[in-house]
Amino acid sequence: MSNLRDDKPRFSSGPRPAPLQILPLPQCATSAPTSPPLPPPRGSRWRGFLAGVGRITLITLVGGAGTFYYLTYKDRHPGVQLPYDPSKKNIVVLGSGWAATSFLKNIDNTEYNVIVVSPRNFFLFTPLLPSVAVGTLTSGAILQPTRYLTRHKPRQVTVIEAEVKAVDPQAKTVTFADESEVKGAVSSTTINYDYLVYAVGAETQTFGIPGVQEHACFMKEINDAENMKRRFMDCIETAAFPGQSKEEIDRLLHMVVVGGGPTGVEVSGEIHDFLVEDLKQWYPELADRIRITLVEALPSVLPMFSKKLIDYTISTFKEAKIDVLTNTMVKEIKPQSVVLQMPDKTMADVPVGMVVWAGGNKPRQLSVDLMNQYPELQKNRRGITIDDCLRMVGPSDSSVFALGDCTSSGYAPTAQVASQQGAYLAGIFHQLLKRDAIAAQLSETMAAGNTREAKQLRWRLERANNLRPFHYSHQGSLAYIGHDRAIADVNIFNKAISSGGVATFLFWRSAYLSTLFSLRNRFLVANDWIKCRLFGRDLVRD
Repeated sequence: MSNLRDDKPRFSSGPRPAPLQILPLPQCATSAPTSPPLPPPRGSRWRGFLAGVGRITLITLVGGAGTFYYLTYKDRHPGVQLPYDPSKKNIVVLGSGWAATSFLKNIDNTEYNVIVVSPRNFFLFTPLLPSVAVGTLTSGAILQPTRYLTRHKPRQVTVIEAEVKAVDPQAKTVTFADESEVKGAVSSTTINYDYLVYAVGAETQTFGIPGVQEHACFMKEINDAENMKRRFMDCIETAAFPGQSKEEIDRLLHMVVVGGGPTGVEVSGEIHDFLVEDLKQWYPELADRIRITLVEALPSVLPMFSKKLIDYTISTFKEAKIDVLTNTMVKEIKPQSVVLQMPDKTMADVPVGMVVWAGGNKPRQLSVDLMNQYPELQKNRRGITIDDCLRMVGPSDSSVFALGDCTSSGYAPTAQVASQQGAYLAGIFHQLLKRDAIAAQLSETMAAGNTREAKQLRWRLERANNLRPFHYSHQGSLAYIGHDRAIADVNIFNKAISSGGVATFLFWRSAYLSTLFSLRNRFLVANDWIKCRLFGRDLVRD
C-alpha cells in the first residue's frame, strides 16, 4: 500500500551534521560598572548598637552577680582551721573594739593560740553610730560578729563572751564571769596567758556633773544609739498628744547635743536630716518647732579640723538653724532642763526634751584596778601608760600590751589610732615569733659547743629584741555635718587637702564603705542608704 507510512529508520549515505553550539554573547566594553551595595537603613544601626550595649550589660550583670555570690559563699564557708595546740603560746585578747579587731584581723596565729574575752560578741563600727540613732541605718548594718573574723584565721580562735573581773600580771592570769541573762553551771573562771593584749576601751566621761548619768543619752555603744532614737520619738509623740501647752511643746522639741567634736557635730547633722527629710512630711504641725542646740565648752567646735572647715561647718549649721553655743559649760542636767554657764558666766536654766552627751573618755574601773597594781609607774589618770612599743609600763616581763582608748599614749582616742595600733602589734608578734625561734636555735647551738655559730645567733637575737617603735600616720579627719554635706582634712601624697560640700559627702560615704570590715557590712550599709533615700527613715518607736 503506497499510502501507508514507513516507520523504519532511513539511512543517509552523507556525513552527519554537528550539534548546535550556543556561544556566549560578547560583552560590550562600554557597559556601566557594577553599583556599590546600598547602606543599611539607619534603624538597623541603632538596633545593632542597642544589641551590643545589651550584651555588655548582660555580661556585666552576670559577671558581677557571679563574683558577689562567690565572695559571699567564701565568707560563709571558710576552710578547715588548725586545732588548739597546747605547745603554742597563748595570746589573750581583752575587748572587741577597733584595736582588738584590727589586731585579730592582722595577726598570723599559725604559731599562736588566741583567746578573745569580751562582754560583747561583735565589733561596732562607731563612726556610723549617729546614723543609727536617727534611723538612717539599722543596728545590724554596723555590727560585725567577732566569730566571723576569727573563723577565717588559720588556727582556731576561742571567743568567750564574758565580763573581765581581774587581771593579775604577776601570775599572768585573767579572771572573767558570765554576766548574761542565761547562765550555766559555771559562770566564772580564770585562764593563764603568755601574752596579754589589753584593749578594753574606755567609758564616757561625765566630769562628775550632776544628772548626766541619769538623764542624758550617750553615744558610745549600740544600745546608746537605740536609746536616743527611742527617746527622740518619745518627745515627738508626747508633743503631739492633745492638750499640750505651747511652752511644753517647745520644751519637748528642744534637742541639746553636748560636745563639739565629730560625734556631737554628726549627731546634730543627723537630727537635722531627720527633721527636714522625714518629720516635716509626717509631723507638719510640729516639725517647724523643733530646735537643735550644740553646746561646746571650748572656744570652737571641731578643733582637729582647719579653721576654714570650722567656719564652713558653723555657717552650714546657721543655715540649717542649728544653734552653736561655744565657751558654754553644762553645770547640771535636770529631768526637764539643762543648766548652762554662758560665756559671760551667767547661769541659764534651759528647758529641753532630750540631751545627747557626746563628751570625752575616762578609764574603766578594770583599767584603774590594773593601774593601781603599779602606783609608782602608772600615775596618769587618763589611762594606762605605755612605752613606744605599746607595752604596759610596770610588768617586768613585758608580757602585757595595751592599746586603744584605754591608754594614755599621747595620741587622740580615735578609731584610726586604735586600728593602726592593732595592725602594728600584729607585726610585733610576728617579730617575737622570730626572736623565740632564734633563741631556741641558740640554746641548741650552745649545747653542741658551736661557738662561731652561737656568736652569729646572739647578734641576730639582739636585733630581734630591738622592737621598732609605733608611729601613728594620720590619714585625715572626716565629719558629716548634715544636708548631704561633709568636711574632710586628708593627706594625699603628703599634701594636706581640706574640702567640704556634697562631693566631700560622697567621699565620706565611699571612705566609710571601704573601711567596713566585711562585704556583708558594706552591702547592708549601702542597702540602708538606698532604702532611706527611697522610703525615708523608720518612725516606729520600739
